[in-house]
Amino acid sequence: MKVLISDKLADIGIRMFEEATDIDVDVKVGLDPEALKEVIGDYDGLVIRSATKVTKEILEAAHRLKVIGRAGIGLDNVDVPTATKHGVVVMNTPEGNVITTAEHAIAMMLALSRNIPQGTATLKQGRWEKKNLQGKEIFNKTLGVLGYGRIGSIVADRARGLKMNVIVHDPYASRDLVEQQGFELVSLEEFYRRSDYITIHVPKMKETINLINKDAFEQMKAGVMLIHCARGGIINEADLVDALRSGKVAGAALDVFEKEPPGASPLFEFDNVICTPHLGASTVEAQTNVAVAVADQMIRYLQTGTIVNAVNVPSVTGELLTKLQPYLSLAERMGSLHAQLAVGAVEAVTIAYSGDFADLDMAPVTTAALKGLLTPVLTDEVNFVNAPVIAKERGIKVTESRNVESEDYTNLITIAITASDGTNTVSGTIFGKHEPRIVRINDFRLEVYPEGHLLLIHNVDKPGAIGSIGTTLGQHNINIARMHVGQEKGGERNVIFIDTDIPAPADVLEALRALPLVKSVIPLEL
Repeated sequence: MKVLISDKLADIGIRMFEEATDIDVDVKVGLDPEALKEVIGDYDGLVIRSATKVTKEILEAAHRLKVIGRAGIGLDNVDVPTATKHGVVVMNTPEGNVITTAEHAIAMMLALSRNIPQGTATLKQGRWEKKNLQGKEIFNKTLGVLGYGRIGSIVADRARGLKMNVIVHDPYASRDLVEQQGFELVSLEEFYRRSDYITIHVPKMKETINLINKDAFEQMKAGVMLIHCARGGIINEADLVDALRSGKVAGAALDVFEKEPPGASPLFEFDNVICTPHLGASTVEAQTNVAVAVADQMIRYLQTGTIVNAVNVPSVTGELLTKLQPYLSLAERMGSLHAQLAVGAVEAVTIAYSGDFADLDMAPVTTAALKGLLTPVLTDEVNFVNAPVIAKERGIKVTESRNVESEDYTNLITIAITASDGTNTVSGTIFGKHEPRIVRINDFRLEVYPEGHLLLIHNVDKPGAIGSIGTTLGQHNINIARMHVGQEKGGERNVIFIDTDIPAPADVLEALRALPLVKSVIPLEL
């Protein structure tokens, strides 16, 4: 078997491949897309970091490829759905650089507070500008940690050691868990109002792109200091420039940018902005950790079929995987649906397996549901291995039950999610051998294909309601691929699932919500 390493990897990882039995390794760093496309057909495994882009075209040329290993967390550069379609296992190493990234955020905060980069630069230029570079103490200041995942929680712990007052905002974090660990969970408005420093640790996804924008800056305390070591695009850089010019933001420490490398940027004109070129994970220890992890995982998979830290397939035997695959896909989509329906922190997950599951081990299916639930919140940080651990760390209580009887279906999976706003229940089953369906949402019974761009609409069950919805979508040139209607038993409402060819833009959603018989519209992606 052959493995290609296409991005820079620590030497220890390369040596592990070289010493592995029946594995030949080639190191070809810096291949352009065409060059990679020409050679990828010769390899069973591909090791990458962030530079290599594993696109649909690359995967279609990768006739032998069995596994892709990312030495790091982020998988923005991998077309995971296409890899899954081609049967390629995609692995990452989510544990290798969390401490390093958290420490970098603390280092950036201290350097920003004490003008260390500016002092170094002016002194090397022969200037002694002690009076102009007066800093500020972080002691007893309030640090706002935006995002309480693995990195954010470590930053909070380190800041407490520096005698800072730490507050947290994370709509998905358990209040009990945050308070047990000695911190205060606050609303976003209070978070902005109270924070002297803000450090950002949320994943980059649709909901967080441009999260820190003009409106956010207007709510912040005057003179706030900003630290950003997460992902480029979460801060609107044009709005940050305006906030720096106005003095609302007294300083910013940036490790990531909307475009990388950023090239010329107006941010670089400010003396109170310090920058590093995406060094959050760049320590000897972190690069060693991720190199060892990715080499170990890929070698074990290629030699024995053992799967570790895969984002698109659970760690089970091939025989069991064949039996469970339809239910894994169904449960993951049901979890994702729940994540988009819930408001607030998830507190409990109850999964009931009803019907003839032939004594199958359903633990991987539970894990798939948890991965689907957590992925919209944590993106690449969660996979089929660590989903149960992350759920436990976030204070989510998970309960399973089994019942050999199922009234209406041969097999039925029912997942109930309790969040701070209440409980939602979703049931699903498999039609035939491989076709997943959602057959119940709360009090509504229906039959939905859980895939694509969906609109979940609650409306009054009166003539003209469905017609007005279809007319509104047609007026905006949005085609309806499928429509499913479920009626509330004994009630006056319908629930409508509409599968559209393209996602509905914000103005279309508002137009639908303005219809007299429509009660709510929720866009979903499955």
